[in-house]
Amino acid sequence: MIAIIDYGMGNLRSVHNAFKKAGREAVITSDREAVSRASHLVLPGVGAFSECMDHLRSTGLIAPILEGIQRGKPFLGICLGFQLLFSKSEEFGEHQGLDVISGEVKKFPDGKLKVPHIGWNQVRFTGSCPVFKGIPSDAYFYFDHSYYAIPEKEGVTASWTDYGIKFTSSVWRDNLFACQFHPEKSQTSGLKLLENFGGLT
Repeated sequence: MIAIIDYGMGNLRSVHNAFKKAGREAVITSDREAVSRASHLVLPGVGAFSECMDHLRSTGLIAPILEGIQRGKPFLGICLGFQLLFSKSEEFGEHQGLDVISGEVKKFPDGKLKVPHIGWNQVRFTGSCPVFKGIPSDAYFYFDHSYYAIPEKEGVTASWTDYGIKFTSSVWRDNLFACQFHPEKSQTSGLKLLENFGGLT
């Protein structure tokens, strides 16, 4: 069972519908026991970093999320669900994240390009991450964010994207994959990614 974790924030229905289109059954749940029983975990997120962390704490979902990752369950973080995995974020002050991936989340620098970064952009793979199987490197995915993550160790970067600066657009480590872009809004490539994720064991 793929569990889409409902902690009160995130575009849950669109993620659920995308999994369905990709041929993978998923459920939306806020139940800690259901999250613990799930074979695959998905953490979406939309909104402010600190507010999302507060919701995760208040719903008691941090422990089953971390336990699931530690037990080797396939895990997918999407957009803010990607950023929450890092040690800290500077969004509206400094806030602590889940610290699964060492690193920080910072705002795009002022420059010629508009912030937030909204729309389609190319994703360039750094290796053979299994969720990218069958997707060409330089494929376009859909983004909507003002902050980007900086991993402490470059080896976790599964892809990078250029938006004025070169930034990590996804990470991969063992059973964990997380992306700044929205696969559920990324048409063919996004659906293939979700299909691949659902097939991981």
